[in-house]
Amino acid sequence: MSGEIIKEQIKLVRPSMDYAGDIMKFRREFLIHNKEEDMGGAGNLRDCQSAQKWIQFTESMRDAQTCPGGLVDSDIYIAVREKDRKIVGIIEFRHHIDHPVLGLWGGHIGYCVRPCERRKGYAKEMLRLNLINCREAGLDKVMITCDEENIGSEKTIRANGGVYEKTVWSPELKKYMKRFWVAL
Repeated sequence: MSGEIIKEQIKLVRPSMDYAGDIMKFRREFLIHNKEEDMGGAGNLRDCQSAQKWIQFTESMRDAQTCPGGLVDSDIYIAVREKDRKIVGIIEFRHHIDHPVLGLWGGHIGYCVRPCERRKGYAKEMLRLNLINCREAGLDKVMITCDEENIGSEKTIRANGGVYEKTVWSPELKKYMKRFWVAL
C-alpha cells in the first residue's frame, strides 16, 4: 500500500476502560513485532501490565501538578478506526518542550502506529488531527522529530507541513534524529 489514502476514518480519543482490551492487544502486538523499537507517544505503555494502570498514567500526564517527575504535561490519545473501533495508533501532544531531552530531540509530538496497520496513511492522519489539538491549545508552531533512518515518519511529518531544521545526536537513543518544525 502506498500510505497515501486512508479508506477508513479515524478519530483521536482519550484512553478509557472502554478500550482496555484493545489497548493491551496493541501493546502485545507492538512488543512481539518491535522488541527494540520505542513506543513513541505511548508514555509508559511498554512497561504497564494493565490497561487500567496505563489509563491512570495518561490521566496524570494531563496536568503539570499531577504529571510524574521528570516528564512534561501532555495529552495522550488513542487513534481509533471508526468502522470497527480498533486502535490503530497512539499519539502524544506535549504541552511544551522546556525539557533537556524534548528541547533537543524529543519534540512536542510522539506517535506510534500498530504494526499491522502501518503503511495505510494512519500516521499522517493522526498527526494532522493532533496538530489541530496543538493549535487549539494556543501553540503557533511545534517541533516534531524522527529517527534519521525512518523515511516513513519523515514523509508523514513533511506531508503535514514539517520543515526540516537540522539533524541532532541523541545520546539516550544513540542515534541521529531529524528535527522538523510545523507552523500552526
